Amino acid sequence: MDTKKILNDYKLKSTPCRSEVLQLLVNNEHALSNSDIENQIDVSHDRVTVYRTLKSFLDKGIIHKVLDDEGVTKYAVCHECSKEEHHHEHVHFKCDNCGLTQCMDNIQIPQVKLPSGFTAKEKNLLIQGICDQCNN
Repeated sequence: MDTKKILNDYKLKSTPCRSEVLQLLVNNEHALSNSDIENQIDVSHDRVTVYRTLKSFLDKGIIHKVLDDEGVTKYAVCHECSKEEHHHEHVHFKCDNCGLTQCMDNIQIPQVKLPSGFTAKEKNLLIQGICDQCNN
């Protein structure tokens, strides 16, 4: 994926930090935490800039949050979303062996009927087990 084109399509200025963070997220098949990202990009990008970059990507719908069993927020690129329609209500899978968390884009979260007066804002479903790579 061309990160400059993605940033341009979402009307975000292409900065070295944005380009590098987006390229890292695009190149990974699993979700990355803030610290994973900070450890893999140029040290010249400070923590606040990385945080603001991730927030901009979230606000624009380029990425989505993935919560794991330890309460750590991770981030993954939205593959099935568009600029006009942002939806990421799919299952996430965390491997107990390697610890990687992956989006299961083709598995939707089942509908849950909430009691009267409750309104869902966001849905998260994390399944834990052993991934296909660790099962081999």
